[in-house]
Amino acid sequence: MSLVSLDDNNCLLIHNDDFSKLPLHPQWLRERLSESDFIDINNKQRLYEPSLLNPEIIIKEYSLNGDNLNIFFSDGAKGVLSLKNLLYEIKKIDTIPFKTPWQNSFTNLPIFDYQTLNKQQNLIDMLENFQKLGFVIVKNVSKEEGTVIKFAESLGPVRTTNFGKHFDVVSKPNPNDLAYTSLALTAHTDNPYRKPIPGIQILHCIANEAEGGDSRLVDGFAIAEHLRKTDKEAFEILTQTDVLFKFTDKDILLENYGKLIELDDFGNYVQSRFSGRLDFVTYLEPKKLEQFYSARRKIFNLYASKEFEINFRLEGGMLMMFDNLRILHGRTEYDVNTGFRHLQGCYIDHDSTEGKLRLLKSIKFNK
Repeated sequence: MSLVSLDDNNCLLIHNDDFSKLPLHPQWLRERLSESDFIDINNKQRLYEPSLLNPEIIIKEYSLNGDNLNIFFSDGAKGVLSLKNLLYEIKKIDTIPFKTPWQNSFTNLPIFDYQTLNKQQNLIDMLENFQKLGFVIVKNVSKEEGTVIKFAESLGPVRTTNFGKHFDVVSKPNPNDLAYTSLALTAHTDNPYRKPIPGIQILHCIANEAEGGDSRLVDGFAIAEHLRKTDKEAFEILTQTDVLFKFTDKDILLENYGKLIELDDFGNYVQSRFSGRLDFVTYLEPKKLEQFYSARRKIFNLYASKEFEINFRLEGGMLMMFDNLRILHGRTEYDVNTGFRHLQGCYIDHDSTEGKLRLLKSIKFNK
């Protein structure tokens, strides 16, 4: 059990097992009171403006009962705080699992039965696998058109684009995107020309009776890490060079700049972008351009490598959901003369799957 005390500055000290002490400012604690006097019990939003709190507020009394910290402040506010929850927040412990890089080494693909996703634990398992691997496959889904929207909206709002709320992936004449042909598609990011780029794509197979048309997926983060370890120069130029992505239609011209490998301030992977038929590298002096083109060829070859690529076939009544900022997808060519192939797709945001998973796990934890 943790011990607590007050220091000379009226900060609450949590005594850790390693004999260190963690000071917590009185206003920081005051803002975390969750009783109905302070927050709306339905939406958990504060009923007051914290910037108007007395900056001289102090802790008047406190006591510890197991994990519960009973605390009383100089402005008359009092409540109970969970030390465990405070430490989770301080240490930024999240219920969302870490991403697990993968290559072509699956014994079993992450396939889930749609008919069992009405059970809370099965839905948690699917969402956790999605967070770890960046993709999941769902079987025993209806073959009816519009099913992709129903599935997506069970997780969160659908993002509408100039393609509509959903789009039909079927070969058609004079298409405004190569996806609407029967050509093979190399591994790519969908819609890298948008601001922001769609976070999650869902593709529902209504029919796949043609020869060919198998799905391809690769983990962009696994490939970026491989490149970081094997060719630092190529890795660095891909993380430092802006590329313009463009989409042109009769009604719209979309443009967005981004790096093929995007890192945060700590060197963690934020996004993999690749769509070679849509990208235009910004102006660089010739030597730098040669280095960039060499690095782009290298990462393209990795995206096409059997070492990293998984192949599978979506049949009618199946769908796949993948992280469009991490997982690159493609397909093999198919023959329209041998059968009909029809997929419907849509986009949702990351906060949909993450928020749903956090909620489900909090409900399970608090039962």
